[in-house]
Amino acid sequence: MPPTYPFPDPLGEIDEMLATLDQTFPDVTASDPVTLRQLILDRAIAPDNLDDVARIEDVTPEGGPRLRLYHPHGAAEGRPAILYLHGGGFVFCAVEMFDGFCSRMSRETGATVVSVDYRLAPEHPYPAALDDAVAALGWLVDAAPGLGIDPARIVVAGDSAGGNLAAALCLVARDRGLHRIAGQALLYPVIEPNFETEGYRRFGSGHYNTRAAMEYYWRQYLGGDDLPDPPDYAVPIRAGSHAGLPPAVVVLAGRDPLVSEGEAYADALRASGVPLRLRHYPEAFHGFATMMTFPPAEDMRDMLWRDINGFLLTGGAR
Repeated sequence: MPPTYPFPDPLGEIDEMLATLDQTFPDVTASDPVTLRQLILDRAIAPDNLDDVARIEDVTPEGGPRLRLYHPHGAAEGRPAILYLHGGGFVFCAVEMFDGFCSRMSRETGATVVSVDYRLAPEHPYPAALDDAVAALGWLVDAAPGLGIDPARIVVAGDSAGGNLAAALCLVARDRGLHRIAGQALLYPVIEPNFETEGYRRFGSGHYNTRAAMEYYWRQYLGGDDLPDPPDYAVPIRAGSHAGLPPAVVVLAGRDPLVSEGEAYADALRASGVPLRLRHYPEAFHGFATMMTFPPAEDMRDMLWRDINGFLLTGGAR
């Protein structure tokens, strides 16, 4: 069993929030993607912490995805950057819905955060979203000097489906020699379409993120039920090797159907010699980290900022 971390909840907010989400979150299999995206957008809570950063700007490089940049306060010279890939089952969400999380991440790490508005499935199945992530990394490396960013201090991060894209981006960057990424932060990542794990058996229903939803997401992303050949970049755990990947922080929610595949990917990284910190929160549920109005997640976020600052940005030094 991996080490676990306390998740303070003196008011019982975890069970209350989980029950609310399970009862009110839309059935993703019952709506067309356009309608579903609007339903999710309508649920979004406007952030109240945008002054965490000096400014927010959108940039759309030629031939690439729209990028939202969060510039921290203070002088820009040799600062780190975090390339962020949001969650949403590969099907919904957009950068605007993560303004609060990205602003706080920028403030607490001193990094310029670059959030990628990648193309969504099913209109744009694999590898469109990953191609956008690759393009965003290329743009960030080229633009780094003008932004006051040290290109040697670029971390990639992602939650849920974005965790899949972040993990895959590290594989692509290694295999193609694109750029040496400083670290990867994977928050309850989507790793493989195996719906028979212990996590799915225990938490595949009644815990907000369901087996039925995950089967739907994977089908939209892959454009059907078959894996690409080779599957490495769609299903990161299927990569032939995980050696030489950047140091990793893997955050898991214990009450999440994805918990088993997240543990398996952490094990694969560790077995390949990748410096790793595994943060397993047994009481938490899928999606908790980016819920800025959910008080029990504050301690977890504080640890994430420390891990980025003191582990990923130092090359995995302990």
